[in-house]
Amino acid sequence: QVQLGESGGGLVQAGGSLRLSCAASGRTFSSYGMGWFRRAPGKERDIVAAISSSGGSTRYANSVKGRFTISRDNAKNTVYLQMNSLKPEDTAVYYCAASVRVFSWSEGYYDYWGQGTQVTVSS
Repeated sequence: QVQLGESGGGLVQAGGSLRLSCAASGRTFSSYGMGWFRRAPGKERDIVAAISSSGGSTRYANSVKGRFTISRDNAKNTVYLQMNSLKPEDTAVYYCAASVRVFSWSEGYYDYWGQGTQVTVSS
């Protein structure tokens, strides 16, 4: 069982940056693949980025590639999402999720979810 809690969301102007953090409970965090998802108003939840359990592999949605960076610190049981050059279309509730698989891109393979944190980008 893993419990996840996101932080770091807020209001930022277009072109600005935010860093989201997701703290996980449990002693086996380093065995979970982790992902960041987002749900924009009126849209379905989509994956933004994923990272393997070791941190050695990452993948990004095309819409954020080159602007967002996912990373993890297994000693701190935390995964991060650094978001730069933010755009109004990045406005969404951002969720972190954990998968028992080493690496997952599909939402269906994620087993545990945080409550989400709101990110609002003003133009």
